[in-house]
Amino acid sequence: MDRIIQPVRGMGDILPEQMACWRRLEDTAREVLAAYGYAELRVPVVESTELFKRSIGEFTDIVEKEMYTFTDKSGDSLTLRPEATAGIARAVISNGLTRGAKLRVWCMGPMFRHERPQKGRYRQFHQIDVEALGFTGPDVDAEMILITARLWKRLGIDRVRLQLNSLGTPAARNAYRQRLVEYFRDHEAALDEDSRRRLGGNPLRILDSKNPDMRALIDAAPLITEYLDEESRLHLDTLCAYLRETGVEFHLNPRLVRGLDYYTRTVFEWTTDALGSQDAVCSGGRYDGLIAQLGGEPTPAIGWAMGQERVVALMAQSESQPPVEAPQVCLVMVGERAQAAGLKLAEALRDAQPDLRVLANLGGGNFKAQFRRADRSGAQLAVVLGDNEMERGVAAIKPLQGGGEQTECGLVELPARIEQLLQTR
Repeated sequence: MDRIIQPVRGMGDILPEQMACWRRLEDTAREVLAAYGYAELRVPVVESTELFKRSIGEFTDIVEKEMYTFTDKSGDSLTLRPEATAGIARAVISNGLTRGAKLRVWCMGPMFRHERPQKGRYRQFHQIDVEALGFTGPDVDAEMILITARLWKRLGIDRVRLQLNSLGTPAARNAYRQRLVEYFRDHEAALDEDSRRRLGGNPLRILDSKNPDMRALIDAAPLITEYLDEESRLHLDTLCAYLRETGVEFHLNPRLVRGLDYYTRTVFEWTTDALGSQDAVCSGGRYDGLIAQLGGEPTPAIGWAMGQERVVALMAQSESQPPVEAPQVCLVMVGERAQAAGLKLAEALRDAQPDLRVLANLGGGNFKAQFRRADRSGAQLAVVLGDNEMERGVAAIKPLQGGGEQTECGLVELPARIEQLLQTR
């Protein structure tokens, strides 16, 4: 027997019984984002490698160690997208959408990073990504956070906490970066291997270290809030006032820095204590310089990305987990005439009620076997067609859930009768 081919490590399947949570998350996100005036767009899964080097930063872990990069037949270096913001920024530039416009957009789909797989962290993962471009004030920052708060409420998720900080202007961030390098250079012997590597390229990432042996050293490091410019401080204070006014609880965390090079001013993260070490479920912030950095006109912007696998895991823990959608009607058909007529009847039922879930028995079997399948399907009603029913132009209707007597109905009247029975159950 040939060896069974397993999925690529870190890239899992989403099975039918898991899809109820996924669909609810995605449908709810679409509804909420539409309510706030955000329009969907879709960008390629594959982009030029240069896009991510210029946006995320060459000295980030993502670019240095985690990207799936390959050379195509034309000799171009291409990369499976590790995140969506850079691709959206590229899309609005290449399609001429940044010329004085104010854009609210979002996308959804798979991302790829060659990380060490563990619970809540995968090499192919899915994100909902939301971006607002052309807005300068803290009001749009507040709206971004309000959208996420409304999503948690709609999804029945309450074990999340909002952390908030500001990275200031690029000048303020650079001044802080220099001070941070000086501090860690003075304590270089206490740094682990990853932190020594980050020290030369992206020292702010050292603050994200999960190594408990470095906790005391990181806790004593300088705070970025000590280097904030006055304009950024006012921006953060106003954002906090908006959040208090709208009832969104938050925690100011001066250690929250976000590792990507394009972030400026506002950064935020929703975390949870329900998923172990993978505690971040939604992260975002401002990237006012990214569009210009990629060749577009200077355009202020802010966005966030939500990890769908982690949100689905939170939904699965809550009481609001949606049930798997069972068919409402199961067609039991015995005989060649009944099989052909049954397929036609199933289409008529779907035509009459476009949202009706009809499961037609395929592959034959006697009445007893087909009724067992119908019971296992979870359908509310079985519609029975056999030679006897076909001769008389009727179908039998048998309630499967909650009991009830079997009745008969003419084939022409059947769609209306099915609708009536389902409304009363």
